[in-house]
Amino acid sequence: MSQSIKRLIFCCLLALSFLSLAAGAEGIKITSVELERADNDWLLNTSFKIELSPGLEDAVQKGVVLYFQTEFDLTRSRWYWFDEKPAAVQRQTRLSYQPLTQQYRIASEGFTFSAKTISEALQAVGTIGGWKVIDNNQIDPTKSYTAALRITLDLSKLPKPFQVNALNNRDWNVSSDWLRFPFAPNGPNLIKR
Repeated sequence: MSQSIKRLIFCCLLALSFLSLAAGAEGIKITSVELERADNDWLLNTSFKIELSPGLEDAVQKGVVLYFQTEFDLTRSRWYWFDEKPAAVQRQTRLSYQPLTQQYRIASEGFTFSAKTISEALQAVGTIGGWKVIDNNQIDPTKSYTAALRITLDLSKLPKPFQVNALNNRDWNVSSDWLRFPFAPNGPNLIKR
């Protein structure tokens, strides 16, 4: 193999590694999680750092509505049977762009918020406060549990042509990894990342 072909291959591999690093910047990361007790309920306060690819940002500005699905599960391991799942809740947040007012709208569970920039809108989508995830009657205070949390872009809510595009394009598959952490009904439940 000639020296010029080796250099060409090396340059291509180097360019691919830079592209993979740049592509890895988009996505969702969980930055903090707190479960706090309020009367007979447990409320979740969490924040996510959401970064969209330029293609997704462009799609939102052209009228495509994005739906983000936040999921919370609480499980307790049992050696004699399947794990017990006392709590499993979901929440949907809608992100859209209004070209007439040039503002982004965020809607979730009856709450509506407007933002001037995409970064403000994504920060609002990624901030959840006071979400009731556990009823105290669902748990035993003497047992230990594992809580799990994640957020994903719900591709099934996209218009059909975009669903087909999402199957072929990794930029449209935006989600956080599951964050699993121990939950103690009688202890502090705060996680910072």
